[in-house]
Amino acid sequence: MNDGLGSIFGIVSGVSGATLGNSHFVLIAGLAGMVASALSMGSGAYLAAKSEREIFEAEFAREREAVEDNEAEAREVLSLTYQIRGLPEEDADRFVEHLAKNKEKLVKALARERLNTTEEGLSKPLVSALSGALSTAVGALIPIIPFFFMAGIPAVIVAAIVSLIAHFAVGAAKSLITIRSWWSSGLEMTIVGAVEGLVTYVIGIGIGRIGGG
Repeated sequence: MNDGLGSIFGIVSGVSGATLGNSHFVLIAGLAGMVASALSMGSGAYLAAKSEREIFEAEFAREREAVEDNEAEAREVLSLTYQIRGLPEEDADRFVEHLAKNKEKLVKALARERLNTTEEGLSKPLVSALSGALSTAVGALIPIIPFFFMAGIPAVIVAAIVSLIAHFAVGAAKSLITIRSWWSSGLEMTIVGAVEGLVTYVIGIGIGRIGGG
């Protein structure tokens, strides 16, 4: 949502500056940008999740091969890993011995320790693609909405206000998964959005004058 909001707010600001808020051009550029951003984020999320799963599967295959070649060494490595994390040697050895009764569990434990994740913890490519695309599209739609009903400088002003409020809301929402206060996170994102909008608006004015000349 953050990426969609930021990128399309920049497009809307730039095109508004170049066309003095001509809603026709802003809507064309904004909607095209929204679709492109959503598809880009969705495909990127899909490929990232797929690559993450492929890396895990490759590591799993390597650990399976290591267990088959030298199970004793693999067990020792896993035991040392648990000892480094604070488990007493005797307990670590006993736990690894218990895992080794089922080679599949031993291989999974080795792969989990190598990558610090489990197969269950991996992202699902299609879910990642859909959530990435939809959340980007939602964020991207916000700066465009005023131009469906308004035109000219009033539309630009309303779009800027709505977008900055959305920037603050998204920034504040990030505090749910960070240790920062909601107002600090929201204010930071609002400032970033305002700078982005101002810069692209000024650049748009310049491009508009060059094109007009």
